[in-house]
Amino acid sequence: MRVGPTCAAQGTVAGCPSRHPRVLRGGTVLRISGTGETHVGLVRGNNEDSAFVGPYCTLVADGVGGGAAGEVASATAAYAVAATANMMFGQDPATVLAAGVRLAQAQVHAGVEVDPTREGMATTLTALVTDGKRFTLAHLGDSRGYVFRDGELARVTRDHTYVQDLLDEGRLGPEEVAEHPWRNVVMRTVSSTRDSEPDLLDLDLVPGDRILLASDGLTDLIGEPELTRTLATRSDDEAVATLIAGALSRGGRDNVTCVVATIVDGPQINADGLLLGAVRSFENVVDLAAVRAESA
Repeated sequence: MRVGPTCAAQGTVAGCPSRHPRVLRGGTVLRISGTGETHVGLVRGNNEDSAFVGPYCTLVADGVGGGAAGEVASATAAYAVAATANMMFGQDPATVLAAGVRLAQAQVHAGVEVDPTREGMATTLTALVTDGKRFTLAHLGDSRGYVFRDGELARVTRDHTYVQDLLDEGRLGPEEVAEHPWRNVVMRTVSSTRDSEPDLLDLDLVPGDRILLASDGLTDLIGEPELTRTLATRSDDEAVATLIAGALSRGGRDNVTCVVATIVDGPQINADGLLLGAVRSFENVVDLAAVRAESA
């Protein structure tokens, strides 16, 4: 399923199928070329992860496990940010992401007003946006973002978790994280209970750089040495398949989602993108028409 900036049959920012990206007039731009995959895992019965892979925006959102309506939170946040990025293409990426996160938060709040049983729903969000020259990453929660360049992997996000706070304060050692009873407590999210400010990270990306975005269902099971080896020896498609399979082979105890993409320099194309996970079902997106109207 693809999402684009306009679609006569669907209105604005809907699932507009497009077999081939449409080249637009103008010079070359930097854009994101990649793919992603999500899997429900081997334990959970419902996939609460969402992802979007487009030429100017790519993201992963992970509905907070154990919370109410995690799939609604992740789908709503993913759609709101992707729609905002598509409709505001060409503007400063940090401004676009700030607007997208505000819209996501507003719609998650609205979702609880419509259905109070959703109270407490929340999602992580890690999203990369470009205007064709500059790149900014917005981050809330414990999904992760990495940059792979010249054979080296750099993690560019910090987990917004209780155990990460303990690590930063020197009250917990790295070897204690995996067994800590509160290791999955997330401190900052797109949430119905409070608004959190995202980390906004300007990234100096160049053609050939590769991006990995992943939910904790993958990074809890696959360490950075293996991530590095996989990216060093696999294409984007192959890396995604290998990493998902690796997480499943280790038990797949959570939903597993990852995006692998390469920064390329080429003609501007339309903003169609790939929707993955909970956001594939527009029923999970709170007030789809309002998101389209607000992002326009």
